[in-house]
Amino acid sequence: MPTYRRAGLAAALAAAPFALAYRFALVYRVRAGYPRQHPPIVTPDVFGLPYEAVEVPTVLGQVLPGWFIPARDGAPGPGVALVHGWESARDRTLPNARFLHAAGFHVLTVDVRGHGDNPPEELPVSAGEFGADARAAFRGLMARPEVTSGAILGHSMGSVGAVLAAAAEPDVRALVATATPADPYRLTRETFRLAHLPLPDPIAYPLAWLTTRVYLRPRRHRVLDVSASRAIARFRGPILLVHGALDDVVPVAHLRRLEAAARGARSAAAGATIRSLVLDEGRHSWMYEFPAYRRAVASFLAEALGGPLTPDEAGEVAASIPVERIPDAETRFAAVAAEPGGFRTLARIARPGALEPPSTLDP
Repeated sequence: MPTYRRAGLAAALAAAPFALAYRFALVYRVRAGYPRQHPPIVTPDVFGLPYEAVEVPTVLGQVLPGWFIPARDGAPGPGVALVHGWESARDRTLPNARFLHAAGFHVLTVDVRGHGDNPPEELPVSAGEFGADARAAFRGLMARPEVTSGAILGHSMGSVGAVLAAAAEPDVRALVATATPADPYRLTRETFRLAHLPLPDPIAYPLAWLTTRVYLRPRRHRVLDVSASRAIARFRGPILLVHGALDDVVPVAHLRRLEAAARGARSAAAGATIRSLVLDEGRHSWMYEFPAYRRAVASFLAEALGGPLTPDEAGEVAASIPVERIPDAETRFAAVAAEPGGFRTLARIARPGALEPPSTLDP
C-alpha cells in the first residue's frame, strides 16, 4: 500500500472517534432539547386558592402564561416566584403555592417557554431559557402592587433557572433551590446514566463536555453562564438548598457542590444565611409532601423577607397544611424513557433520521 494511502487510512481511523462523538452530541441535542409539553390540567381554585391569570413579558418580547395568587386578601407583603422543572408546568407548583399562601406569601408562577401552554420552541431549551424566564417571573412578581419584597423558588431545571435569576436580579431577597443540578456537564453525565449508556467514565466525561457545548450552541450560551455552581457564588442573599437523599435523577452530591460554591464565595463575616436540608426519604420530586420541607421553606422565607408571620409561626402553619400531588403525576424525562438503553441506544445514532426529533417527543 502506498505511503499516502496508509497515511490517509490512519488519519481516517484517528478521526472516526471524534466524528462519532460529534454525531452523538448532535443526536443528543435533538432528542433531549425539546421537552414533551404538559399543559396545566388544574387551576389554583381546585386547591381553594384565589388567583388571577396573568401574562408575563420576557426580555425577548415573548409572553409567558401565569397565575398570580394573592395572600391575605391582597394586603401588601412579601411574595415568591415559583419556577417548575423540565417537562412540567405551572400547575405542578401549586402544592408549594398552597402552603406558601397559607403562610402569608403572595405567589406568582409561570410556564417556562416550551412548556405548559407555551408554543413549542424551534431551538433546544436549556438552563439559559429557564434562567431568563425565571427572571421574567420575578420581575412580574415585583411589578405587582401587593408585593413589597420577593424571593424565588425553583425545582430541578427550574431551580437552575432560579439560581441564575437570583444572581442576575439585585432585588431577589432570598433563594430556595430544590433538587438542583450543579452544572451543565454533570447534568449531561447524569442523563447518560439514566439512559443506561455503557460508557466508562474516561469516555463519558469528555463526551459530556462535548455534548454540553454542542447542545448549547444554537442559542449561543456559554457553559459557565448557565452553571448553577458559578451563579450561586455571585448571589449574596440568603440561600436554602433542599435535596432528597434518595434522588436518583440528580444525586445529592450536587447539593454539596452548590453549598461549597456558595460558602467559598463568602467570607465568614458576610452574614447572609446559607442553609441546606437533606430529606432522608426524599426523591427528586414531591418534597413538599414532607412537613419538614414545608416548615423549613416557610420559616426561611419569613426570616429572609421579614414576615408577614414570624419564622416559627410561618413554619408551623406551612407544616400543618395538607398538600397532595396534582392528579396527573409527573412522567419520567421523556427523552430517557423513550430510549431502549445500553448498546441499542448507542446504535441508534447511526440510523438515518437520527437527527430528526422523534415522534414520541412531538408536542
